[in-house]
Amino acid sequence: MSDTVSLFGGRVPAEVDMLYKHLKNVNRETFTQILRAVVDAIGGQDCCESVRVISESGLISEESLNHVMAGLYALLKEALCQPSLKQEVFSDDLRALRISEELLADIVVVVFGNRQTSMNVGDKHQGPSLAKIEDLKWRVDVAISTSSLSRALQPSILMQMKLSDGHTHQFEVPVAKFQELRYNVSLILKEMNDIEKRSILKIQD
Repeated sequence: MSDTVSLFGGRVPAEVDMLYKHLKNVNRETFTQILRAVVDAIGGQDCCESVRVISESGLISEESLNHVMAGLYALLKEALCQPSLKQEVFSDDLRALRISEELLADIVVVVFGNRQTSMNVGDKHQGPSLAKIEDLKWRVDVAISTSSLSRALQPSILMQMKLSDGHTHQFEVPVAKFQELRYNVSLILKEMNDIEKRSILKIQD
């Protein structure tokens, strides 16, 4: 199923993958109450009383309630943190997760009915930011005189990196390590390109 759900860009979390199983016998009114409680939790509000009322209603087992809340929380948090998410793509993802059309409509309204909520949730999950690379310079250097015979006349790469916080770092990279870095970066770029192709094909379908 993970191959047909583009939202997570990879393997679907187990709690999301099993949502359909625990939603089979949940009526729409109970589902709406659970959905509202999850939205409150994502927004940082206290949902304990709402969950207690749902649990004491006896319309859903405590085990299923826990699974549904965990699955919806992971699903909505991911969707709300993606401002470029398309409604039709998200709806297809929900169908791939075997969510019924009736419940699917309620979930879509939560995600696309209030984009301000999406922005707020996205901001909360960004966390502290790291300094970015503003400039990178490099040159190849060959040590002619060195205390180590094994390094004599061996090329290395000297790099200078300037960060957005004003700090400058200089370091030396052996050619072998640089080749390893180059290979790993190329591999990551290829994997990203493969993921993008799968997403494009998904949208076109």
